[in-house]
Amino acid sequence: MGHLIDGKEIARQIKEELKEEVQGLKEKGMQVCLAVIQVGDDPASTVYVRNKKKACEYIGIGSKSFDLPGTASEEELVSLVESLNQDPEVNGILVQLPLPKHIDEDRIIRTISPDKDVDGFHPISVGRLWIGEKGFLSCTPAGIIQLLKRSGIQMEGRHCVIVGRSNIVGKPMAALLLRENATVTVTHSRTRNLPKVTRTADILIVAMGKERFITSEYVKDGAVVIDVGMHRDAENRLCGDVDFADVEPKVSAITPVPGGVGPMTIAMLMNNCVETVRC
Repeated sequence: MGHLIDGKEIARQIKEELKEEVQGLKEKGMQVCLAVIQVGDDPASTVYVRNKKKACEYIGIGSKSFDLPGTASEEELVSLVESLNQDPEVNGILVQLPLPKHIDEDRIIRTISPDKDVDGFHPISVGRLWIGEKGFLSCTPAGIIQLLKRSGIQMEGRHCVIVGRSNIVGKPMAALLLRENATVTVTHSRTRNLPKVTRTADILIVAMGKERFITSEYVKDGAVVIDVGMHRDAENRLCGDVDFADVEPKVSAITPVPGGVGPMTIAMLMNNCVETVRC
């Protein structure tokens, strides 16, 4: 049976560390503030925004909320972001995705100042990541690195296979693993004989968006499996991209869904907020 990697507990540890750090910053007269923008009332987005605000409150990070109607224009949103770029009281800006279809997400991401881009999505943030410069790291991949490190799982010299090549997870995940001196293979929907490739992985990171797609056929004995997926199955139960019941007996360590990668994303967002004022 595989060791269960407890993302909730590791995220709690990180938030406690950040809480202490923020208190120390306040004693030096330094404040941290996150501006959160939500457009429309998508139920999932509302839950995510609420959780981010709760994390800010717990750690001691200030937050400003901007709730725009779903009918808000792209120009209205651009104008709001530009004003927050200039606001000296705001350290980080987060625009909750997805946005309504009439708004160009790429334009909004590019409008956020790279120095306040706590999601790590701006092209300049991505460039800094790939060339090893200091900058904001994509929250989910950064959270996975912390999951592995704090679970005592070595990355250096090991073969890491990523299933999925998105700009949010797959690509930045590859860059961060390379920083840790891992050997990295990125697979995707056009990869031939996917099970043969994934069975070579010492560490398998799955972010493909397909419910319980990865079965034991895709995993070698003793591998570490990180499941980034989040779905509700036909019985309305949360599950991931990995068939946990089938894979878990075969691996050395695995993340559950829920309670694995998810809590780490918010913890690392909070870390990016604090990073804005670190010396």
